[in-house]
Amino acid sequence: MKKTILFLLPLALLACTSGTTETTKKVVTVRVPDINTAFEAFTDSFINHLWLYQPEWATQVGYHKNDNLLILPNDSSRQAYLAFAQRELATIEQFHPDSLTASQRIDQDLVRNELEKTIWSLTQLKQYEWDPSLYNPTGLIAFMLSENYAPISERLSDIYERLLRFPDYYLAAAASLRNPVPELKTLAIQQLKGGIGILEKELKEAIQTSGLPDSTMQLYATANQKAIASVNKFVQVLQTKKYAAARSFRLGKDLYEQKFNYDIQAALSAAQLYENAVNRKHYLHSEMAKISYALWPKYFGGQKPPTDTLSLIGKVIDTLSAFHVQPTDFQDAIEEQLPQLTQFIKDKDLLYLDESKPLVVRKEPAYMAGVAGASISAPGPYDQGGNTYYNVGSLEGWSKEKAESYLREYNDYILQILNIHEAIPGHYTQLVYANRSPSLVKSIFANGAMIEGWAVYTELMMLENGYGKNAPEMWLMWYKWHLRTVCNTILDYDVHVNNMTKTEALHLLIKEAFQQRAEAMGKWNRVNVSSVQLTSYYAGYQEIYDLREKLKQTEGKAFNLRLFHEKFLSYGNAPVKHIAELMLGKSRQQ
Repeated sequence: MKKTILFLLPLALLACTSGTTETTKKVVTVRVPDINTAFEAFTDSFINHLWLYQPEWATQVGYHKNDNLLILPNDSSRQAYLAFAQRELATIEQFHPDSLTASQRIDQDLVRNELEKTIWSLTQLKQYEWDPSLYNPTGLIAFMLSENYAPISERLSDIYERLLRFPDYYLAAAASLRNPVPELKTLAIQQLKGGIGILEKELKEAIQTSGLPDSTMQLYATANQKAIASVNKFVQVLQTKKYAAARSFRLGKDLYEQKFNYDIQAALSAAQLYENAVNRKHYLHSEMAKISYALWPKYFGGQKPPTDTLSLIGKVIDTLSAFHVQPTDFQDAIEEQLPQLTQFIKDKDLLYLDESKPLVVRKEPAYMAGVAGASISAPGPYDQGGNTYYNVGSLEGWSKEKAESYLREYNDYILQILNIHEAIPGHYTQLVYANRSPSLVKSIFANGAMIEGWAVYTELMMLENGYGKNAPEMWLMWYKWHLRTVCNTILDYDVHVNNMTKTEALHLLIKEAFQQRAEAMGKWNRVNVSSVQLTSYYAGYQEIYDLREKLKQTEGKAFNLRLFHEKFLSYGNAPVKHIAELMLGKSRQQ
């Protein structure tokens, strides 16, 4: 039975909603006969208007109508965005959850969370005042050059219009900074210099080989040179300007808990997840000790094993870590393993893989450097035909000692787990499914804990189904890798809330998580320039694993692992707690 309700909608919604209207002071009253249709109209309108305030985000998800826009990071644009968020939040609250479908209730929660996070970020977090790494529009230019969503002439035209605003953009960026975090200044400078390389090389070459009229190419080249000069000037400001104060990179308890709630959207609080992770660490140590004792005679003969458990585990892991590829073969080794993972999944019937969506392994672009050594860049829901890239950090220019430390961390065992996590059936596979989700909201407002949690879950799932032939070495290394996930949560919370020192952090990572020093230093640097994101791996994994076990218990012999995976992924990038509500609810109906 259709419900008739009376509520307020933005003017732009009139084009897609039928009914009588009455305008007073630019507010429109609309009588809508179908609340579900009205809600879909609202989300469509909201997303389309959002892209006017977030054109770079729009481009990344494949919406290219605003590719030429570059929003200046000044008070005027921030106030306009804040007003938009407050207005849209008031509108979405007019939809009563009981009148929406289960899927729409999740969409409502996701949109509400995004709007509340936006308001909180602009009014309380104020990252624009202390994080100069936010100001790097060159990264999007690299993306626009690498994707073939439109003829190069159109893409260059949009890039040109963006370049014209670079001087004003960086003047506004410099004026916005009040108390920049030193560690984030270092990151910004590193990434900005990488971005300058994009302008000086890739963009310059694209202009020269575009086939456009000489006058147009000269126009573009001139704008590019001015843009390069403005980036260099901003780098100089970061390097030389003396600020009255420098903010600590640590968020502190209140901001951390708030950010965790918005970003992770988990069933647990940040403090509860932290306690859970500490307990999990102790469990993993006990399991690793059992395997290490069993492997000791194989690798150490009659030598007496250490009495200290962590020393025992560390020695066995250190021995196994010696098996790794050479620095020049790192990317090739990754590419060679991907078909093997695909075949294993087919043989075990674990999940449908859409092979029409190729995965391209590439060297990590310079503008992305400084945060993680491996990552996936996937096309958005508007750009179904775009490339998905597996970005691999380069070891070029590294000292022999640094490269050896890194490769021992990503040894022959761990490298396979890394590829499961990043590619198949981890991030790459999950993001292909997400882009097919019928809900644009769930695809766009991606929940990081669901995405990272899925990748972590697949590591265990593959080994559970026989990947690695149940070799104890493979299981020990998975435990080590999983311990890294757990310690990510412990590290992030301890650093940002409990003021953990660098010495304490390195002890946790090297002595208790058995990481190589190069990896531990990289993680320390990462927790200096990011917050909360490192908790997403364990938070999402735990909820997905718990959901699977609940369904196995509920469905008994009827439980099918492949169907579970495909159904779970069909909900897009929604928080796991919401997916669980839908899947457990359906299970009860059956």
